[in-house]
Amino acid sequence: MSTFITVFNLCIFALFTLCYAYQLFYVFAVFTRKPKRYIARKNHRYAVLISGRNESAVIGNLVRSLKEQSYSSEFYDIFVVADNCTDNTAAVAAEAGAIVFERFNKVEVGKSYALDYALKRIFNEYEDSAYEGFFVFDADNVVDQHFIAEMNAVFDSGARIVTSYRNSKNFDSSWISAGYALWFMREGKYLSQAREVLGTSCAISGTGFLISADILKRDGGWTHHLLTEDIEFSVDSIIHGERIAYAPRAILYDEQPITFSASWHQRLRWSRGFYQVFMHYGKDLVKNIFSKASFACYDMLMTLAPAMLLTLLSVVVNATCMFIGFLDLSLTSVISRATGEALFFSFFNFYMMLLGFAVLTTITEWDQIHAATSMKIKYMFTFPIFMFTYIPIAITALFKKVEWRPIAHTVVKSTQEIVGRTSK
Repeated sequence: MSTFITVFNLCIFALFTLCYAYQLFYVFAVFTRKPKRYIARKNHRYAVLISGRNESAVIGNLVRSLKEQSYSSEFYDIFVVADNCTDNTAAVAAEAGAIVFERFNKVEVGKSYALDYALKRIFNEYEDSAYEGFFVFDADNVVDQHFIAEMNAVFDSGARIVTSYRNSKNFDSSWISAGYALWFMREGKYLSQAREVLGTSCAISGTGFLISADILKRDGGWTHHLLTEDIEFSVDSIIHGERIAYAPRAILYDEQPITFSASWHQRLRWSRGFYQVFMHYGKDLVKNIFSKASFACYDMLMTLAPAMLLTLLSVVVNATCMFIGFLDLSLTSVISRATGEALFFSFFNFYMMLLGFAVLTTITEWDQIHAATSMKIKYMFTFPIFMFTYIPIAITALFKKVEWRPIAHTVVKSTQEIVGRTSK
């Protein structure tokens, strides 16, 4: 039994490493290839879509950061969907300069339905050729003043879907917010940028993305309503041959949860949503890997499945072995020791691997992390712990019914206030 436990955990670690070895090549690609710098031949016309529910505290800053873009304001309009609001979100957004749609629907709840509502109103109320593309933001975001110009340059090169560099408004609020921030910066630098320079597809990440109007008109609006509508849209697009491009110089600042409770509920929804997307699209991803030799589909399959599933398998098997050991007292000490050693080995190796990514990301993105030096260093070491907390979340998501719920946003900062901070 002890030999089985040791061999099983080694196999899990080896399989995990094999599945994600290509991401080490991604790191190599980032250091050896620079992303192409596009220069736009023309300014395209865009609609900016923002969905917010009781976001009066933060939405004004986002609208103002969009109004202050270096991109000519005659080429974009800002639309805010005040979705089931009970505060003055609509008034604040309108005062800041947005066109406001108020929506009240207690059945179809959530961002995806609000986006669909806004798109259908725009398609019905504005000229068919009014907008060539649609930006999507969350109400708590603010953006760099060159955001639209940088996204436009990539869009003008022929890209139909473009994602951006997702930074944080509140890196130093807690080890939770820092964990999110490092993950998204690592995603931008060592996943999206690598995918871009290698010519494969990125994935949109919740907010700060641009979609061609042709795609949304073809689909009749926003048709992706699983719990993680962003990854669902990404997977569906890649399966149907769309390539999602990346604009590394288009910087968005996002507010991250500060408490473990808020993070638990958000990541529980994400985990459940990933399971949903895997169940809906996993078969087509596997099919395209072989029938179309699609590396992008393999990449998305790895994004959806192995990390959670392999971790869950490891937990279940080790827990079962430990339970068997408790039933037979003659085996208890042997199995407990073998299981403990195997789990320690696994967690230590994963901790060191995640710490490596945290250190690498912190060093290369040092100037993008707007926090004191001591915070940057400290939160490198808590990042693996943040990632380990996904284990109970992933297990809970298998059995618990999860619904979309709004997250309160309270970090009120302009772009200038974020980047103006200096390290100490």
